[in-house]
Amino acid sequence: MLYGALDIGGTKIAGALVEADGTLTARAQRPTPARGSAGELMAAVHAVLDELSEQPGWASLTSMGIGSAGPVDTVAGTVSPVNIPAWRGFPLVERIRAHPRIPASVRPVLVGDAVAMAAAEHWLGAARGVDNALCMVVSTGVGGGLVLGGSVHLGRSGNAGHIGHICVEQDGPLCPCGARGCVERFASGTAIASRALECGWAPPPGVPATAAAVAVAARGGDPVALAAFDRAGRALAAAVAATAALVELDLVVVGGGVAQAGDVLFDPFRRHLRTYAALEFTRGLPVVRARLELDAGLVGAAAAGARAAGVRLADTAARTA
Repeated sequence: MLYGALDIGGTKIAGALVEADGTLTARAQRPTPARGSAGELMAAVHAVLDELSEQPGWASLTSMGIGSAGPVDTVAGTVSPVNIPAWRGFPLVERIRAHPRIPASVRPVLVGDAVAMAAAEHWLGAARGVDNALCMVVSTGVGGGLVLGGSVHLGRSGNAGHIGHICVEQDGPLCPCGARGCVERFASGTAIASRALECGWAPPPGVPATAAAVAVAARGGDPVALAAFDRAGRALAAAVAATAALVELDLVVVGGGVAQAGDVLFDPFRRHLRTYAALEFTRGLPVVRARLELDAGLVGAAAAGARAAGVRLADTAARTA
């Protein structure tokens, strides 16, 4: 059996065909035209689906899971990603179902991208066998998914665990979501690059000003780059400590593009967490890198689609509640 998966974020739209053991057998990807029209965005999704549909086994596709940046509404099948302004209440599930190459028997299923990542890491990755975990995607935005009591916790609309929009500074910068001081305004890849530029850092000639470029500079000892990542780590730590105080976590798993910075991000994150996690039951919380790394969203989306189709995946450790 093959399961389809889409992972839609502010930087890329990725798709894959996934086997029952979580192995990706085919991939397709397009840049996200994040500032484009709704039609341009959907054209990129269609291009990914068109490419996947040319792969062997597509005709026997069992399910299609969609992980999207949020907020999402899993009941209505709509998305309103903070970093994709043209999609507000956009009927993504309906539009994908109408794609001419989607087999008639397949009913697409929507989840938040970070919830998909949490499902994947709990099924096959760093959170496998853990009862209570926060799994975070730190990328163009910051998202999260919760595992509580051994199950992936979706919430009423599918947005539970959306840690990127916890306020960590009451008078902080205005977030595109409409609130102030959100984690995302400090710790996303966009925020890290913007902060470094504001403070005088500049990328080498011909190199885009991205968080990855800031990470390279930080590894080389650039104080402005280091400070930008320290600021990001502090915001993440404040939000994680607050979450741990609410739900008593056993583990924090961090994935997404910014997590590829490695110790440049994780060192200040862990250091600040030791300060913010002051209550005894929040102390010593392990923070680890996602094991599935950039594939987690696709694997989790495929798992969500398969479960909705009534398929039990091989060696599954996750149970969606």
